[in-house]
Amino acid sequence: MTRMWPPGDSNRRPLAPRVAAPREPVDPARIGRRVVRRGAKGMDTGAVAAALDEARLDARQASRHEDLADDVRGPAELAEWERIEQLLAAAPPGTVYDPDTDPVVRAELEAEAAAAAAREAELREAMRIAARADELQALRELGTLEQTEPRAGDEAVRDELTRRAGGYVQDDVDDWLAHALAAHRGHYRDPAAREAAAGLLTLPVLAHAALLAELARLVPGADVDQLTFAGRLAATEPEAADELAAFLTRAHSDR
Repeated sequence: MTRMWPPGDSNRRPLAPRVAAPREPVDPARIGRRVVRRGAKGMDTGAVAAALDEARLDARQASRHEDLADDVRGPAELAEWERIEQLLAAAPPGTVYDPDTDPVVRAELEAEAAAAAAREAELREAMRIAARADELQALRELGTLEQTEPRAGDEAVRDELTRRAGGYVQDDVDDWLAHALAAHRGHYRDPAAREAAAGLLTLPVLAHAALLAELARLVPGADVDQLTFAGRLAATEPEAADELAAFLTRAHSDR
């Protein structure tokens, strides 16, 4: 009997979790550096030197207070004033500080933009996985999952369905993926997708697929219902099922 849901939840469809946008953590050191850069904009060497002296005085005073021992913003501000002073010292006389032309600032902005793009892509992927998981749950409730062709990324959707079920193995989904992988259905028509599946699916699913593929070659036209033992063997003894599939492969190639 296929275990579609965790015990006690057979009549209740779990709700998909709300996918929240990841929040960027507060970084006091970065805040301090930005404050310094705004304050230093338009300053020449002399003005920056005066500001640096004041920052050093503040640092000495802060060092006397135990409650400021873990402060990271103050040291970051001091270090930024020192960096800007060195930057202007190496520039032509009369140069004033401009964060828009500061190579360090520009590199940071590029890195932050790339990180923001990565977070956005991660959020979109999480939303896609959640939506596809909802779709597959609806299909399984309608009894049409087996007729559905898998898509790229459904391996991650399998993991999401398992997570929603509290880690309980979704046998029907595993069987569906194994049959599709063995028959090269859906995105598994692409050899690259089948190769990638080796690192995305569990050993029982991969062993089930491999065994089904070899049994189909051994007995062409065999009905799916006749091969249910392959799933049971793969679920209970995945290593043995994998070895059997490899044995059948060698036997077939030796003919």
